[in-house]
Amino acid sequence: MAVKLGHEDSGDLTETADINITPFIDVILVLMIVFMVAAPLSTVSVPVELPTSAAPPQPRPDKPIFLSVTSDLTIRLGEDLVARPGLGPALDAVTKGNKDERVFLRADKGVAYGEVMQVMNLLRASGYLKVGLVGLEDTTSAQP
Repeated sequence: MAVKLGHEDSGDLTETADINITPFIDVILVLMIVFMVAAPLSTVSVPVELPTSAAPPQPRPDKPIFLSVTSDLTIRLGEDLVARPGLGPALDAVTKGNKDERVFLRADKGVAYGEVMQVMNLLRASGYLKVGLVGLEDTTSAQP
């Protein structure tokens, strides 16, 4: 509440109903900038054409580990290109040796099933047994 002090001799103080919203706008602008900067960092930009799935979507972890198999059969851990023999040590570096971390496997829909299984065998041989398969949500099929 604000009080307007004037040079009136009446002795009455009049109240004004002005609200200072400048600090509120400043906070909103700072939050908007933070989200604009953080949003692109939370996605993977490796171009993979994912197949669709009718399974219900699962909650996403705070910092997911994405392993991508591209159409030219290269393997990428996040954005970094990884050779097949170096997949285990690269995962150990990213997960800090925690074998219970869930690894999200993304594969282009043109990649043969056998190639995906070879990558899953590499993950199993490295000790990573929690593997999530990533696909696009199928919005055309009717769910019961």
